[in-house]
Parts: sequence; C-alpha cells; structure tokens
Amino acid sequence: MKKNFYIRSALSVILLMHSVVSIFSGDVNNFGRLYLDTIGFSPFGIYLAWTVKLIHLFSVFLIWSDRWVKIVSVGNIPILILGIYFLHWQNGWYVVGGGTNGIEFNVLLICCFLQLIFTEYPSLRKVKSSS
Repeated sequence: MKKNFYIRSALSVILLMHSVVSIFSGDVNNFGRLYLDTIGFSPFGIYLAWTVKLIHLFSVFLIWSDRWVKIVSVGNIPILILGIYFLHWQNGWYVVGGGTNGIEFNVLLICCFLQLIFTEYPSLRKVKSSS
C-alpha cells in the first residue's frame, strides 16, 4: 500500500468535491465577483477564485497518481491559510456544533498536507547501484 493512502484518499475526495461542485454550480464565479472583488481583489477576484479551484482540481489527479505530492501540499497550504484569514477566522473554531463556518476543517486539512510534506517517499530517494 502506498504511503499515507488514507490521508491522500480523503484529501483528494475533499478537494474534488470542493472544486467540481462549485465549478458546475457557478459558485466559483460568484465567490470571485461577489466576495473577492468586494474585499479588495477587484478586478482579479474571479481569476483568483478560478485559480484556487483549478489548483484544487489538478491536485486531485496529482495526489491520486502519487506525483508531486509535496509540491501539491505546499501549493494548497497557503490557500487554506488565506481561507482561514479571509473567510473563517471571524466565525471561530467550529464548522458545526459550537458555531458555523469556523477554522477547524481548514486546520485539519493543513495538518494532513503537512503530513504529506514530511513523509519520506521512496521515489525521492536516490537509488544506490548494486555493483
């Protein structure tokens, strides 16, 4: 079994659902225009929103194929941190239960990506020749 199989599977499903649903529902456009543009990212809000969603979408395939997992992780962590800063911080810790739309889910995802960054992958080690 590949390293971190369960973490990689969970992350890829979460990223897939988070990107595909918002792309097909049109929410990515609304997020760019109605939120990001209004908080100071105009006129680039829609481009920024699409960039985030496409990074999430391409990350799924790279995680599934076990390629560039560390780069994918490093690319997604800043997105999640900025999501905490701009969207979730004012709502507190809890996503549900003690509150709504808080930071706990993003913190968990960041920790999962950190696990992927600090895991040693055999394909990255130099192969010693046996002569």
